[in-house]
Amino acid sequence: MIESSGRSSNQQQLIEERHKDNESRMIKKGQPEGNAKKVTFQDREIYMENLNQSAVQENEETAASIELELRKLKALNKFRSMVEGEIIDNCLLEKPRKSFLRRESEREKQQHREISLWGVPLLPSKGHASTDVVLLKFLTAKDFKVNEAFKMLRNTLKWRKECRIDTIPEENLHLGLEKFVYINGVGKQGQPVYYILYGAFNDKELYRKVLGTEESREKFLRLRIQFMEKSIKQLSFKAGGADSILLITDLKHSPGPEREEFRSVHKNASTLIQANYPELIQKHILINVPFWYYTSRFLKSRLKHQRGNKKVVLARPSEVTKTLLK
Repeated sequence: MIESSGRSSNQQQLIEERHKDNESRMIKKGQPEGNAKKVTFQDREIYMENLNQSAVQENEETAASIELELRKLKALNKFRSMVEGEIIDNCLLEKPRKSFLRRESEREKQQHREISLWGVPLLPSKGHASTDVVLLKFLTAKDFKVNEAFKMLRNTLKWRKECRIDTIPEENLHLGLEKFVYINGVGKQGQPVYYILYGAFNDKELYRKVLGTEESREKFLRLRIQFMEKSIKQLSFKAGGADSILLITDLKHSPGPEREEFRSVHKNASTLIQANYPELIQKHILINVPFWYYTSRFLKSRLKHQRGNKKVVLARPSEVTKTLLK
């Protein structure tokens, strides 16, 4: 009884002290003394219940985060193993035909193992610090679905080989667009900034020269890819360094949606970049956006992946400076 009485006395003292603290806080907020609500056992139980629920929720979120990271790591290890095996067997670009199955020389095997992308070796066993960074871009683009990421990587390598992309930075693609397509400066995280000013096509003569024929449109597409490649050459693909670029498209005085050639080449360029440069554009900032583009973008965005939408920033003329500074 004495022990029980002592505990009861201590509990009552604790409640009184909390009541005084509560009343003191309310007085500081401008509430008169005596209006503070006394702390009861029920208040304490509610407080403890909320505290426990908060702790449980925090633990669940932490567990979910850890589980997600483990799933990503498992996917990366599987992807690395798959890429390693395909390179060793010379099957990364495509499955070899039976007629070509023969014993390879050591020189040929070594050549196969030297395959790289954006200047980064793809063979994981080489131990290059940037290999995982590149592989993670394909995994991220495909929500860490390994088979889909591998298919995307294979298609990218085949496209680069067929279209001679590795030599494109040295090509002379003079289209009179030097002032409208260029790389200048870096972002806050060291990303190179790639600019495209579509107002150039407001000039009818330039429009006809660059977009008037299928051949000239193909040349313009190669120019777009050329500047992607030049931007990528400025990336380090290392921890603490830049591994993506900022793309700024200025739509001031750009042709409207009724200009079929412009609409087609813009769509084709976007498709090529999405398919072959996963996660390499950190943000695509469109400035001086006209109303018709907002409408078109809203309808299309409902069909696109949410992550892709988050990478696109639209800015009306009055918001350009504020958006670019941010």
